[in-house]
Amino acid sequence: MLNISGIHEGFVLDHIQAGMSMQIYHDLKLDKLDCTVAIIKNAKSNKMGKKDIIKVECPIEALDLDILGFIDHNITVNVIKGDRIVDKKILSLPKQVRNVIKCKNPRCVTSVEQELDQIFLLTDEEKEVYRCKYCEEKYTNPNRRK
Repeated sequence: MLNISGIHEGFVLDHIQAGMSMQIYHDLKLDKLDCTVAIIKNAKSNKMGKKDIIKVECPIEALDLDILGFIDHNITVNVIKGDRIVDKKILSLPKQVRNVIKCKNPRCVTSVEQELDQIFLLTDEEKEVYRCKYCEEKYTNPNRRK
């Protein structure tokens, strides 16, 4: 039996699509934080069949909920304090993402002006479509749940 101890203060990312935990680990830059991280891949789930789980022992402020909502807004964030779940954060698609997506349009001003932030705005919530603020290049998350 696999045993992963509880955490005193931090968060648990639950209901991650099976196989997506390593991408989330890198996108959230968890490797840059000085904290304990446990990744559980392909855990059995009644709701999803299989799922991934990430347990992180560090303050919740270290987590960028906008990036996480953009990656997969169906993930549940359980906030842990004193070894207990004190809050469950429900994610939503952020209206704007900054420096998460890179515009692929070679004519976009961000291709020339490297110091400009890459800003994408949510234009179709149902289809999860974002567009570049500067050139309106379309971006659809290839990993989105159908």
